[in-house]
Amino acid sequence: MTLREHIQVFRRAVKWMSSISRRYTLLLVVSSSLSAAVVYVPIYFSARVIDALVARAPVGTALFYAALTVGIVFAVQLLNGFLSSEKDAAFNMVWIKEEWSYSEKAMQMAYRSIEDPEVTKLRYRTRLENQTGQNLFYLYRDVELFTWQATKIASSLALTASFFTVSSVLAAWKLFIVAGVAATMAVRVYVTKRLNGLNRDFTASSVHMNILGECFNDYIGSYEAGKDIRLYDMGGFLADADLALNREYWGRNLENSYRKAAWTVPVTILDAAFKFGIYAVLIYAAMQGGVSTGSIAKYVACIMLLVETMANVVETFQKSLDNNHYLQRYFSYFDIPNTMYKGSLTVEKRDDNECDVEFRDVSFKYPNTQAYALKNVNLKFKVGEKLAIVGKNGSGKTTFLKLLCRLYDPTQGEILLNGVNIQKYDYEEYMSIFSVVFQDFNLFSLMLGEVVASSRDFEEEKVRECLRKANFGDRLEEMPDGVRSYLYKRYDRSGIEVSGGEAQKIALARALYKDSPFILLDEPTAALDPISEYEVYSNFNEISGDKTTVYISHRLASCRFCDKVAVFDEGRIVQTGRHEQLLAEGKGKYYELWNAQAQYYRRESRP
Repeated sequence: MTLREHIQVFRRAVKWMSSISRRYTLLLVVSSSLSAAVVYVPIYFSARVIDALVARAPVGTALFYAALTVGIVFAVQLLNGFLSSEKDAAFNMVWIKEEWSYSEKAMQMAYRSIEDPEVTKLRYRTRLENQTGQNLFYLYRDVELFTWQATKIASSLALTASFFTVSSVLAAWKLFIVAGVAATMAVRVYVTKRLNGLNRDFTASSVHMNILGECFNDYIGSYEAGKDIRLYDMGGFLADADLALNREYWGRNLENSYRKAAWTVPVTILDAAFKFGIYAVLIYAAMQGGVSTGSIAKYVACIMLLVETMANVVETFQKSLDNNHYLQRYFSYFDIPNTMYKGSLTVEKRDDNECDVEFRDVSFKYPNTQAYALKNVNLKFKVGEKLAIVGKNGSGKTTFLKLLCRLYDPTQGEILLNGVNIQKYDYEEYMSIFSVVFQDFNLFSLMLGEVVASSRDFEEEKVRECLRKANFGDRLEEMPDGVRSYLYKRYDRSGIEVSGGEAQKIALARALYKDSPFILLDEPTAALDPISEYEVYSNFNEISGDKTTVYISHRLASCRFCDKVAVFDEGRIVQTGRHEQLLAEGKGKYYELWNAQAQYYRRESRP
């Protein structure tokens, strides 16, 4: 990084800290200043006590200095105890806000970024670096350390300044101390730079191991995985895999530790030699009678603390510069742009249904891939119609829904609503017209009513009605707290466990509660038993009402309820028409799929 980049990153980090919590930063400064300064109180007054005893001053004088020492230290410790409690509370808020910033960023990103494995890897890496004390949290530690060190340097210089005015101490000896401090700092700068480079290289080479290790821990610690782990006897496999990962990690860590230990040897030797030299100078000064006995003790302690602190300043500064590399990567995650064009037009709501949706020569391929998921798709259907989409796995059906509700934009072509490219509509308003249930939906471990309404505030009667339409009414009656029952046991011991089919019904109820003019359903009965599936299809018109409904299904019998069927094959639409019309053709992909399913339901003649 260039000096300019370091400055830019640092300035941005300071603004970031200020936006999260100025109070925590202020508490760090005050607390660390007091903690550093109080160290010098015993040093200063101990020297006064020794001088008083050597001069045979009244006992009261020595006791007065002792009382001042104890009293000041006690008052500072009492104040710091209070500040420490305040600081801990403020830090918890900083941690919560910083953690929430990841969630907030995820919700603001374009969906294509959420699915991008490189973005996922970057998010994992920055969060892991946070947990090891890098990024923003290291900056807070820098504030604390620099404040601590600046206070100690100022205090040390104030208490040792008089040494350099002592005429009996040769100028060469004074110059030796100054030169020794400078030499120690220079060596520290070089060695710390090498150590930081080793740490950075080790961290970069361990990213994949850290991510994989976290995935192992998340899977093993998840209660949902408990059944598979036991039934498939996966304990040994998971333990061996985790052990192999840990061995690789600790092997590299040990090698890195040896390299760092080798670089600390010259620093240790130089420190020891310099400290011995300081002792020699002060002993010589004492023998010459240029300084008092108490001052000798004060100078020794303060100069040693000064040397140690100056070395620590260098190390802290070097690590702070090194942390800028981590901060740069940290900010790169939050700088990922939302490339979705937002638009500004209002979505018109018409009651006459004389409007339509049109896919016009639409082709699409996912980011970082070469193959097209959809190719030259042309389809038009009226608002208010019920459209079924069928085809083999991987034929582009779910991708079609993602494009329709603008989770992605087409690579080529355009999608029109009422003759207007959907990218020109206000993005949030356009998204609001869709109620969607994808195959990989998620339900939070909250109250059932909150899950259905996607809100803390919900209309209980409306929630019940939507659950009833989704064929969840009987199960709801069994729940002890009705719509206020918690789902799952992640956060509530009395939480209700629901099956995959029941979860799908709740997801359908959530779509109905939103009450949007478009309902998009991706395999809405895939997890349902045959009876529940029949009941859903029988109530299909009640469920969808006059809303535009687009749904994906592998069960072609359900297509009877739809106004139009679109048959997908290898990313293209190969047939469109009504169920009866497509079967009547006696050929084509739909006829082939229908017969492939029908053979399992035909009664074979016995010999």
